Amino acid sequence: MSQHDQDTQPKRKRRGTSVMVWVLMIMLIAGLGGFGVTNFGGSITSIGTVGGRNIDVNDYARALKSEMDAFSAQIGQPITLQEATALGLDARVRQQLLTGAALDDTTDRIPLSVGDATLAAEIQTMPAFQGAGGAFDKDTYDFQLRNAGLKPAQFEARMRDELARNLMSGAVAGGFVAPAAMTDTLHAHIAEKRGFSLLRLSEADLATPPATPDDAALRAYYDANIDQFTAPEAKRINYVALTPEDLAATMPADEAAIRTLYDERIKEYVQPERRLVERLVFPSEAEAQAAKARIDGGETFETIVAERQLKLMDIDLGDVSREELGAAADAVFALDEGAVSAPLMTDLGPALFRVNAVLAAQEVTFDEARPDLTVEYQRDAARRAIGDKVEQVEDALAGGATLAELEKEFGMKPGTVDFSAKTEGPMAAYPAFRTAAEKLQAGDFPEVFLLDDGGIAALEFVEQVPAAPIPFDKVQPLVAEAARSAALRDALKARAEEILTKVTAGESLSAFGIVSTNPGITRDGFVEQVPADFMTTLFAMDAGAMQVIASPELVGILRLDTVIPAEAGEDAAALKGAIAAQIEQALAQDAFSLFAVAQGQKAGLSLDQAAIDAVHAGMR
Repeated sequence: MSQHDQDTQPKRKRRGTSVMVWVLMIMLIAGLGGFGVTNFGGSITSIGTVGGRNIDVNDYARALKSEMDAFSAQIGQPITLQEATALGLDARVRQQLLTGAALDDTTDRIPLSVGDATLAAEIQTMPAFQGAGGAFDKDTYDFQLRNAGLKPAQFEARMRDELARNLMSGAVAGGFVAPAAMTDTLHAHIAEKRGFSLLRLSEADLATPPATPDDAALRAYYDANIDQFTAPEAKRINYVALTPEDLAATMPADEAAIRTLYDERIKEYVQPERRLVERLVFPSEAEAQAAKARIDGGETFETIVAERQLKLMDIDLGDVSREELGAAADAVFALDEGAVSAPLMTDLGPALFRVNAVLAAQEVTFDEARPDLTVEYQRDAARRAIGDKVEQVEDALAGGATLAELEKEFGMKPGTVDFSAKTEGPMAAYPAFRTAAEKLQAGDFPEVFLLDDGGIAALEFVEQVPAAPIPFDKVQPLVAEAARSAALRDALKARAEEILTKVTAGESLSAFGIVSTNPGITRDGFVEQVPADFMTTLFAMDAGAMQVIASPELVGILRLDTVIPAEAGEDAAALKGAIAAQIEQALAQDAFSLFAVAQGQKAGLSLDQAAIDAVHAGMR
């Protein structure tokens, strides 16, 4: 089964997973200390009810904050409550809490619960409550709950509910068996293979290259494809920055320190004569002598290596010096390039050495290395000097300094950029700059931040710039390149159609160029430099069919040679087992979801929008 299929299948719910939710929430509470999730007012206690169960406002706030944090970690940047609401994260959290409350209400009505011994055993095995010795620690337990704003009785009641839910989920979702017909059908689809041939065409396959478009043709292409030459909506940003490169030339060069740097890295600058060597070790001197005699008689070194069931990479020593070769050094260094030594004794036994290359000694003198070392020293000094300025720049910004004043006082270089996801350039190449620019909003005060090379920068929002076509004169080289690529693609497509006609009439595909073949590939296979829908196209074809492929990545002819049905055997049985397990998991989860929805509808549910709004207001 492909990785994609595995990723998109529902995951089996393991026992105790939901139980750990409260423990994880406890560990997150420390980060919510100033957030105000522990109390939303004396009269607001729940955001809704299901039957006789309330959904606590603090539970909703914690779950929503946890969901937002998880999503932020996934995309690599924090999101606001407004963004989370637009994405539907709040609705998802409410649905999860409603489902849990519906199940809790059902366990109350059955009734279904767990004993004190089971509850205690679950709590005592949780890592969050274990002390330094790895065993349950009552003081740690009380401390964690106190930090979370929970009383032991409150937490234990919730844990008891979770354990009861697990019992119910096991009863509702257990016992499903994947239908054999479904398993077999999916296996046949996933494990089926295609063998194909592919002729790639290039400009060399054309009788004449496409004509160079004149100015009128370029303007026509520009107008017809204006979307390609339209600058996206962007933020106009003013910035000031100070990088080590800006400051390095002004830093004094300490000759003694540069000499010390050279001495510390002397092995990089002074390298003795070396050899690229392979070493083939034998069990005995007699076997080594016999092998050398065969090589002297005309057999290849590679043949001897293969007979030992080894590969050349297994015996490759890389580039070695005399010191590294030890007692074999004189004999090996006396060999010419490509020569094989007589048997030489080593720590591993008698061995034959082959010299693949002679590497002469190299020495870069201090005077030769000084310019590069000086630049390196000055840049390092510049990084330290910039680091010393960070606190001063922060204080200046806190005092209301403008970017122009930072430029004047600290020598920071100013600039302006219309920033979008497509923006390129020296500053946009810094990940830290891109992150800060993406977060920047109108009204934000400038803040100093570190660049990846040790520099610093600060930004201010100017205005939102709407999307607009880039003037032709500014993008003419890009237009010329795009127009030529389009013309070449059209010419190659026409040539491919000519070839297809001839091959259909009986000529060989290989008569028109080098044909690459693949004896069998599955749907999740990979082929280099093909369009994204290549595998979909391949698996939609009939055996023997041919098709012209024309895309920016590839222009050529694809022929489906063979359709290989899914094979039987141990691998097939294992794959069928995995498919069946995922089908059963999906059926179980669907059944459980339907059960939870039905129980909620039966019990009756309601949401308090005012309470939900109060929680959201406390999170802004």
